Amino acid sequence: MRVQTGVITVATAGTAVVTDNTANRVYEITFKALAGNSGLVYVGISTVSAATGFELSPGQEKTLSLKTFGGSIPLNLFYANAATNSDKVSWIAILEG
Repeated sequence: MRVQTGVITVATAGTAVVTDNTANRVYEITFKALAGNSGLVYVGISTVSAATGFELSPGQEKTLSLKTFGGSIPLNLFYANAATNSDKVSWIAILEG
């Protein structure tokens, strides 16, 4: 297994931003809204928004364990969005291989 990390900056609130452009397959991923954010951030798929995403307050985190369900999915399926310009989401993923 390998580990990959990154930070997503949502430059313009309301715009979905891809986690990473690679198709590396993810067994587990943790998203954390940076503590210094001004507002809420949302994680989900390419259509993520305040109405459809998993909401994270500043400093809050969420882990998705896909291996538990018998598989993995491509990293580039995860996106983040934000209620405030320039807010950020950090992430760490355990990858196949």
